[in-house]
Amino acid sequence: MIVDPRLSINQATIKHADLATALRVTAEAGVQAIGLWREPVQEVGLATAASMLADSGLRFTTHCRSGFFTMPEGAARRASIDDNRVAIEEAATLAAAGAEGSTAILVLVAGGLPEGSCDLVGARERVRDAIGELAPDASVAGVTLAIEPLHPMYASDRCVVSTLGQALDIAADFEPHVVGATVDTFHIWWDPDILASIARAGREGRIATYQVCDWKTPLPADVLLSRHYPGDGVVDLATLTAAVEATGYDRDIEVEIFNEDIWNTEPGQVVRRTAATFGATVSPSLSSVADSH
Repeated sequence: MIVDPRLSINQATIKHADLATALRVTAEAGVQAIGLWREPVQEVGLATAASMLADSGLRFTTHCRSGFFTMPEGAARRASIDDNRVAIEEAATLAAAGAEGSTAILVLVAGGLPEGSCDLVGARERVRDAIGELAPDASVAGVTLAIEPLHPMYASDRCVVSTLGQALDIAADFEPHVVGATVDTFHIWWDPDILASIARAGREGRIATYQVCDWKTPLPADVLLSRHYPGDGVVDLATLTAAVEATGYDRDIEVEIFNEDIWNTEPGQVVRRTAATFGATVSPSLSSVADSH
């Protein structure tokens, strides 16, 4: 099987694999890039993780995830901001350790409504304020903060930023190389304005990373675990991918799947199936492969 050189495996897709296993099965499947998560990196320590990544020969595409700073000012918010600064340094270190073409991108999930609050507008403003605090650190470190809008069903408990348009409105206060957006098909496929928002993101130079997976119903009891392999659901991946391509986006494309059945499958098998489904559903809409790949 020929593996698309722009495919990146987001580590969440093989969540139960430790870092060493994730790197190994990704490389063995012929995939050239990986996006990492903070918890497995911290399990081994940043320096060790960076060395393991360098030895793997894989490109590093994103660091997931940080954010979660919608709470009012106080000790919890200060702790969150400080932890985000740590995450920025992690992303920079890992990007430097990855193979040529690696990107220093930190994915930000805003956080949900604080307990007892109904003030969505205020929560979003606190997201903007937090990014304003972090942007100088990201700029110095050479890291792009990638605001990820999540499907509205997560607005109460996980992310008050629900559309790509909202993410772009927040990012607009900052330089594009410092604050961009994550375009994830699972979260944005339903949005009637999504094609216009993708085009806007392209004009503004804000597409930091493109992530793909699929959506189908019925959703499981835990709606966080409702993602599927590309092609197994109803998302129009061809149209969305073509729209992203049309902006000039030529970076790696991550597959990020949260699904208990997939997590319980042998990770090498998951990576191989991911590569096959990506090749069948996403690759035909890719107009070019970046020269650096």
